[in-house]
Amino acid sequence: MFGSPVDFSFRELSTISDMLCDEPNPGARPLTRDPEQKILSATLRLNNNFLSDLTGLMDMLSALYAEPTRLSWLDLSFNQFQHIHPVLTQLKELRLLYLHGNRICKLSEVDKLAALPFLHTITLHGNPVVTEHDYRPHLIATLPHVKMIDFSAVTKQERELTSVWQRSRNSRKSIGHT
Repeated sequence: MFGSPVDFSFRELSTISDMLCDEPNPGARPLTRDPEQKILSATLRLNNNFLSDLTGLMDMLSALYAEPTRLSWLDLSFNQFQHIHPVLTQLKELRLLYLHGNRICKLSEVDKLAALPFLHTITLHGNPVVTEHDYRPHLIATLPHVKMIDFSAVTKQERELTSVWQRSRNSRKSIGHT
C-alpha cells in the first residue's frame, strides 16, 4: 500500500471528476496496481490546479484506489480552497495534509480537522488564516497529534504555552457566559 505518489499536479483540473478521465503524471517509479488495475498507494497530489471544491473526492478515490480510506498523505496546496470540505474528515488515516497556498480565512475551518485522529503534519502558510493572532496555538490545541505546522516542528515548550493559552481562553469564555 506504500506505492508511488499519485500525482495530478499541474493538470489545470477544475473538478475532481476531471481526474477520472485522465491518467496521473508519470513519476520516477511506476504506479503499482492491484489485479483490478486500481492504484496501490496511500498518497495523492492534487496541488497546483484550480480546485475549489472536493465534491466527488470519495467517488474518485473509490474508482482509482484499491483502498481509498487508507489515504495517508494528501497534497491540496496551491488551489483555490476557501473552506475545508467535510469529505476530508472521512479520511481517518490521513497523516499529512498540505493546504498551503489556498484561500482559507477562518480558524474555525481548521476545527473540522480535529476529526482526524492521526493527522500529524499540516501546512496552511500562504492562506489568509495564518495572519490570525492565535493561529499556531489554535492549531496545536485543535489538532492534538500535530507535530509539524507549516514545515516547522511543534516544540514541547510550544505545547505547554498552548495549554496555558487554552486554559486562559476557556476561563475568559466561562466568565463571559455567567
